[in-house]
Amino acid sequence: MADKHIDELSGVETTGHEWDGIRELNNPLPRWWLWTFYACIIWALGYTVLYPAWPLLHGATPGLLGYSTRGEYAAEVNVAKAAQAGMLDRIAAATPDEIIADPELNQFAMAGGAAAFRVNCTPCHGTGAAGGQGYPNLNDDDWLWGGSVDDIYQTVQHGIRDTVDPETRVSEMPTFGDILKPEEIRQVVSYVVSLTGKPRDPSLVEAGKQVFADNCASCHGEQAEGNRDMGAPRLSDAIWLKVHGEDQIAAQIKAPKHGVMPAWEARLGDVTVKQLAVYIHSLGGGE
Repeated sequence: MADKHIDELSGVETTGHEWDGIRELNNPLPRWWLWTFYACIIWALGYTVLYPAWPLLHGATPGLLGYSTRGEYAAEVNVAKAAQAGMLDRIAAATPDEIIADPELNQFAMAGGAAAFRVNCTPCHGTGAAGGQGYPNLNDDDWLWGGSVDDIYQTVQHGIRDTVDPETRVSEMPTFGDILKPEEIRQVVSYVVSLTGKPRDPSLVEAGKQVFADNCASCHGEQAEGNRDMGAPRLSDAIWLKVHGEDQIAAQIKAPKHGVMPAWEARLGDVTVKQLAVYIHSLGGGE
């Protein structure tokens, strides 16, 4: 047997492998590392036997213990539902006002409503419920359909212009581009802007006031205070849902935009809708 080659610089035996004059040192792994590695292999083999591991054509090996993360999750959900059952039954039997009047129920409903809001409502109204252009701010006291907890409950329950729910709230602003002349639209825009600011052409305000009285006051009110029975917004508070500025107001008058809010009762159930109503009512703008 040939003498083993020893590296001159390190004094370590080489393996005999050589690439372009470079020899490989024979530095075996530490014994503790090897034993740890072997233990991991044994543990992994045991894991694949005891727990679901190997994929099959229609599932996976079930494992000798029959454990399932989905089964564990289902069990935890069932335990949580059982713990909440009494409170949910009480909410189902109570009105929103009665829920608010009961400190225990109110606290429970607030927590459930906040969770339901984050999952279902934030895509439109935002995480802080501040809304955006076309989506109402739920923190202020400007309500199209009323801000009492019962009003909010009905709105969430049946939605706005929902195409399926027969009890949905419906309001349609006419297309005044087919009714008013362009000059009349400019006049009424100047009047509406004058209620909270300064229009571009103040000379049109007086004529616009008459156009408003003839065409708009029946829904928005004689003083532009709005009408919650019809979902007509108040125009005298400088809060604009869909438009900003004279050009956009004119466009809205000519061809109104009508938003749609889903009817949530069919999707979430009455108990969750009540919790949502209680939570939204608490945000600061509830009446």
